[in-house]
Parts: sequence; structure tokens; C-alpha cells
Amino acid sequence: MLPEPFNAPFKGRSLLTWADYSPEEIRRFLGIARQAKAESRRGETHARFLGKTLALVFEKRSTRTRCSFETAFGEEGGHPVFLSTDDIQLGTKESVEDTARVLGRMFSAIQFRGFSQKHAETLAAYSGVPVYNGLTDSFHPTQALADVMTLEEAFGSAAGRKLAFCGDGRNNVARSLMVICAKLGIHFTVVSPKALFPDGDIRALCAPFAAASKAEITVGDDLALVAGADCLYTDVWASMGEESRKAERQALLAPYQVNEALLAQTGKPDCIFMHCLPAIKGEEVTHDVFEGARSRVWDEAENRKHTIKAIMLATL
Repeated sequence: MLPEPFNAPFKGRSLLTWADYSPEEIRRFLGIARQAKAESRRGETHARFLGKTLALVFEKRSTRTRCSFETAFGEEGGHPVFLSTDDIQLGTKESVEDTARVLGRMFSAIQFRGFSQKHAETLAAYSGVPVYNGLTDSFHPTQALADVMTLEEAFGSAAGRKLAFCGDGRNNVARSLMVICAKLGIHFTVVSPKALFPDGDIRALCAPFAAASKAEITVGDDLALVAGADCLYTDVWASMGEESRKAERQALLAPYQVNEALLAQTGKPDCIFMHCLPAIKGEEVTHDVFEGARSRVWDEAENRKHTIKAIMLATL
């Protein structure tokens, strides 16, 4: 049996960060994601990954990323293989370069979720197959694409809308949102304590993208900066690997909790709330906001699957 054909516009390319794709290419991914979601809603069955294999390399735990890749690939007839650090020698007994060359001989594509962005880049450089960044300490591009899809489902075109991220402005989600918003003309604001501002390198990377798209990128510690936001976004206060600093982060970030008062400060009755999950309700977001009518977290979580399927369809 042959796989069902699909015209992959970016066949063979990896996704390590949205900095590597043009605005038009990112919109192409979004179009394929909308198609995949519509097919799912209609209960359609396809076999576009039949005969293909996907290596799922995980150094960090995951719910949405693992489930999205496994179900999106498997329901299209492909065979995903989960590989934790207990299963393979990544960067220990065997170099990342050597692991990449072995996996590239056996798999159609590789997903990597771990700590080092350099590991993702090395896998892409040496494997000879598409590599998907399922999260590193630097970037979380599959999450950002699902976030834009959710924003567009709420408001139509995302260009010209304002997304305000409240919390740790240095983390991988904030960095990825800054990149994709700068590319797509979405105004992006980071509201955080000065100690947790995004670094100069990511701001310099995004500056020319924002200039081209007319996106406004703003960073500050004043909660008044959320005024006019169409979406408030937050993440846990201590990312994976930083649990030992949780008390310090709680003290720094408590004033930046997303609550009803902060939503009201946007001045937008239709302002929505998003969170990449998992969430610690009562810390970075109150229970009433998270469970309230303006929360889009479950749409956002579902859209991880449709956007990840789109990424693989477009590149395989």
C-alpha cells in the first residue's frame, strides 16, 4: 500500500526556530493546520505518513508535545518511536553527531525535546532528515504556532493584535512568541521584573523582523503595559530545570500574576487568556481566570496537535 500523497511545500526542512521561516511560510503552516483541524472535525481518516517513521527523543517530560506528535503521526499511518535518555546514548557514551547519523539512517524524521538548542541544531546538521524542536531551553516553536492559531480562531487575522506575556520574559515560550509575533506583525509585549527581561540577543534577532512586519515589540516591568492587549499569556514561574529557584521566582513574579484585575486593566472586554500548560493555578494565574469564559487554554492545547501535524505534513 502506498501512502496518500500530500504536496509538502517545505519537504526536507527542519523546524528549530521560526527565525528560519518567512512570514509567508509560517502562514502556509497555519493554513495546513486549519485544514488538518477541519479534517479531524469531519472525522476523516488519512494515511499520509504510511510507511514513515518518527524518532521522538525526549530529555524532558511532556504531555502535550508527546501526545501531539504520537497521535498526529500515528493516525496518519506512521510509526512513532519514543526514545528517552534511558533508551539511547545521546551526548553521553555516544556523541550527538553519531546519534544523529544513526537515527537519520533509520527514521524519516526526528523530534527532539530537551535542554540544549545546540543538540537540536546538531541533530539537524548530521541526520539528513527533518528535525523538529519540541522544546529546548531557548525555543518552543511548535507551541508558538499553536498559540497563533488560537489567537486567529478568536479574532480572525492576528496581524495588528496585541499579545502580552506576563511572567518570566526569558523563557523559551516568551522567546518563541517574540519571534513569531515579530514575523507576523503581531504586537508583542513582555511584562516582567527587570531581572527576568528577555536577553539582548533575542531582542536584536527580532528587531528586523518586527520592522518588516510593523509589529511593535515592547519590554517593561509596568503592569500598565497590558493596556489594549487582546490576549494575556503566562507560563509557570519556574521552568523545567529551575525548580530549585522556585521560591525566588515566586517572590519576583507574584505581582505579575494574571488575575481578573489584570484582565480588566487591558480595557478589552474580549481579551482572552492563554497558557502553554501545565499551569499552577493560584500562582501565575488565578483559578477563576484559568477556568473562566475568557480562557482559551483547551483550544490552545488541542491546536498543538493540529499544528504539529501541519509541520510534519509540510516537511515530510
